Amino acid sequence: MRKVIIAGNWKMNKETESAVSLVRELKTEVRDITDREIVVCPPFTLLGEVKKNLCDSNIFLGGQNMFWEKEGAYTGEISPLMLKDAGCKYVIIGHSERRAYFGETNESVNKKVKTAFCYDFIPIVCIGETLAQREKGEAFGVVEKQLREGLADLKVEDFSKLVVAYEPVWAIGTGKTATPLQAEEIHKFIREILESIFEGKSEEIRILYGGSIKPENISDLMSCQNIDGGLIGGASLSADNFIKIIKFI
Repeated sequence: MRKVIIAGNWKMNKETESAVSLVRELKTEVRDITDREIVVCPPFTLLGEVKKNLCDSNIFLGGQNMFWEKEGAYTGEISPLMLKDAGCKYVIIGHSERRAYFGETNESVNKKVKTAFCYDFIPIVCIGETLAQREKGEAFGVVEKQLREGLADLKVEDFSKLVVAYEPVWAIGTGKTATPLQAEEIHKFIREILESIFEGKSEEIRILYGGSIKPENISDLMSCQNIDGGLIGGASLSADNFIKIIKFI
């Protein structure tokens, strides 16, 4: 049985006061939940304060990005050692916004994924097509290429910690959401590709959906056989909305 993950990606939002208020409310309201993993991924400047306020809770901390070198002359980057020091267990890699705005490629994603495993992180590896690619019938080809190149030359034993997040770029922050049928179709395809990469192990890999998840649609999406949780953007910035999503039935 794959354990559900509900991960909140705060992106470039919040300052200390509002971040602390949010995590304190989360900590109280979800303290009894044990059947799913809960993750928050704040901006780097907030990791220390958020970690302090999550002490003795069932909520894990994640980074929104990570460079593949442990140290060096890489101005503005965050190393795996820094994320470890901040208390992170998870790290988001290859988010569509990183690909679109900051030049992330399948090659750089691959380097970061390998580094994540070296430092015992759980990487949430993001893949997904744009609206133009979907309308041209290229969605499955794009997703397969991102998977095969982003996960190239991994050790077979790494599969157990791998998390994949399918995020249709056309649904991120737009209010549009893939229908459960659309989401399940491509999640099933993703699992088939993972099976060809990690033979016999794909049923153990968790695949998250990440495209405008809200309290109103989480239950329908989670009813799909191959969806194992969500990478939540805007709705994770509201304690009320995020708690409702975490507690979906």
